[in-house]
Amino acid sequence: MDNSNLLQQLLLIGVGTTSLITEKVRGMTDQWVQEGRLNPDQAKAMIDEIVNHLKADASGIEGGLQRQFQQFLEELGVPQQTEMDELRGRIDRLERRLRDLENRLWQ
Repeated sequence: MDNSNLLQQLLLIGVGTTSLITEKVRGMTDQWVQEGRLNPDQAKAMIDEIVNHLKADASGIEGGLQRQFQQFLEELGVPQQTEMDELRGRIDRLERRLRDLENRLWQ
């Protein structure tokens, strides 16, 4: 399972949902403008406000998703990249020490 791909797919779903909502609101406000219930400036202000709220909500949701996803991976016991890097470094140092000891024995 590619964790970054899953997170990317979830984020794309969020972006798609935001775009769909924006288009629906634009359609609704366009209709209201045609009916004379709103003037074009009011419609634009309404759309801008809704889009700004959606963007703010999306960034909060993205952060929440990342935290939940990280917690899920921790519960599964999947190590973080920093932990893997640390372990690789330790393995490299141990291999070097082992080679040094082997070289000393053969001299």
